[in-house]
Amino acid sequence: MDVMGDKATLFGTGRFVGSSEDSGEETSRDERDDMGDAAEELRLRLASETGDAEAMSVLGAMLLRRGDLDGAEPHLRAATAAGDRAAANNLGVLLHQRGYAEEAAGWWRIAAVAGSAPAAHALGRHHRERGDEPAAEYWLRQSAEQGHALGAYALADLLEHRGDVGAEHWMRAAAERGHREAAYRLARAIDRTAGHGEESGADNAVAEAEQWYRQAAARGHRRAALHLGAILERRGELKEAGRWYLTSAKDGEPRAACALGFLLRDAGDTESAAVWWLRAAQDGDGNAANALGALHAERGETQTAERWYRAALDAGDDNGAYNLGLLCAEQGRTAQAEQWYRRAAYAGHREAANALAILLLQGGDTTGAEPWFSKAAEAGSVDAAFNLGILYAGRGADEMALRWYERAAAAGHTEAALQVGIARLRERDEPEAERHLRCAAGGGSAEAAYRLATLLDARRPPEPAHELGEVVHEKTECEEWYERAATQGHRRAQVRVGMLAAARGDVVEAARWYRTAAEAGSRNGAFNLGLLLAREGSEPEAAVWWTRAADAGHGRAALRLALFYARRGELAEGQKWAGRAAELGPAEVAERAGRLRDALREELTA
Repeated sequence: MDVMGDKATLFGTGRFVGSSEDSGEETSRDERDDMGDAAEELRLRLASETGDAEAMSVLGAMLLRRGDLDGAEPHLRAATAAGDRAAANNLGVLLHQRGYAEEAAGWWRIAAVAGSAPAAHALGRHHRERGDEPAAEYWLRQSAEQGHALGAYALADLLEHRGDVGAEHWMRAAAERGHREAAYRLARAIDRTAGHGEESGADNAVAEAEQWYRQAAARGHRRAALHLGAILERRGELKEAGRWYLTSAKDGEPRAACALGFLLRDAGDTESAAVWWLRAAQDGDGNAANALGALHAERGETQTAERWYRAALDAGDDNGAYNLGLLCAEQGRTAQAEQWYRRAAYAGHREAANALAILLLQGGDTTGAEPWFSKAAEAGSVDAAFNLGILYAGRGADEMALRWYERAAAAGHTEAALQVGIARLRERDEPEAERHLRCAAGGGSAEAAYRLATLLDARRPPEPAHELGEVVHEKTECEEWYERAATQGHRRAQVRVGMLAAARGDVVEAARWYRTAAEAGSRNGAFNLGLLLAREGSEPEAAVWWTRAADAGHGRAALRLALFYARRGELAEGQKWAGRAAELGPAEVAERAGRLRDALREELTA
């Protein structure tokens, strides 16, 4: 309700008295204001005693604002009797505060009919509180059309409640006249619709929403400051976002305190982040309680972490139950983990449903796991969609597996994109295979990078062999993918990079990659490194790597060892490795190894 009447009436006639410069005493601003108010009140009382209606009205408003209802009422009644509409409005306010709503409405009506916009607003509010919406709309519209910000806001609120399209016009009018709640609600409405338009339109909507959030936040609206901070954070303007979060948090907004905590954590100031999370959590913010729980869990303080996760759950945040499940699972408390996962999953937490399904699958309950994977996947869990693909693939239901892989891949799941790429390769659909392999390789999959390189490698024409000292050609795209996979530890890619280096005459580079692959357990890498060393005259060292490759099942390496020992006269050792090569194959190796074994046997028995 408006405490005072029309500004023109109240302030246009006031004469403000300043402190005397000749007093010889220094006075504070507050003291000077008090002295000025006292002098003004004395002036108004003297004028009222002479029957000045305007002075009585202003004096009554002054006393009403101070809370002196008994002192204000006679002055307001006298001014109202003299026809002062501002006094009639303020008399209505006074009576409303005393609990005489109907009598207050009568005086507001008198003032509103006389053209008082604040009185029309108060009267409209009165009718709305009593459920008379037509009367409320009539008087609020009267107030709004006179430019009264509170009237415009109340009219917008009424129309919005009814779903009337005219609500936005009046909400905007109130915001433009400085009403901070109207500015905030207008910003929220624009913000909500920003995601439903085209990209350029959405950008414009966000910019407009930001403008109104700024207006409301500048006037002390803490939720507006929170949303303004969120817009700035998304845009990367973290310093200003932090300032608005801080403003909102200091005004008591727990969500802002929580958001400020995350900003500080990301900046490396975990201790300060914890302070703001604690403040937000104590005010009932579940997200902040979860953040505190995670912080203590990282420090190994599991009991404290569990306490905060429970606090988050008590605050209505289902992430608390999910995090409790994770904590129990890490501690090997499987039964408790399942309990918490189920609680969160039944509440609609998709990642909890996925985690529950994994837990059941690990326990051998495939039948129980499948519906939870499905529920999580249908709710948008990318990991659950991928896991469903694995589940169906394990059953041999390749078409269903591929459908879920494709769904996860479309949402950016790297391993799912790899599986789709492999499936398309089997179907000889190279364009689709390449597209998915590129997605997976770009997402960091070494296997996808290797398979993509192999696909591209098969397309390029053969190149002539390089001689040592010849200028090396620029790397092709397939070589770059081989190298990316190799640097990520892919052993077959490392062998292939070594082969490409050897083909262009770079023996040192080839040996480096072969050795890397061999030390990681690649039998082909060990075999090729042996070949390279043998060509360089280091056959004893080559035999060491061939032995490692042969022990891992490499038939050609076993045949090389048989030849190596035969040439050195160690016939029994040669016969042993020839026999091993004959067992390992492949066919042409087995045939040659068999002939060598028989020859060495004859030599030994001669």
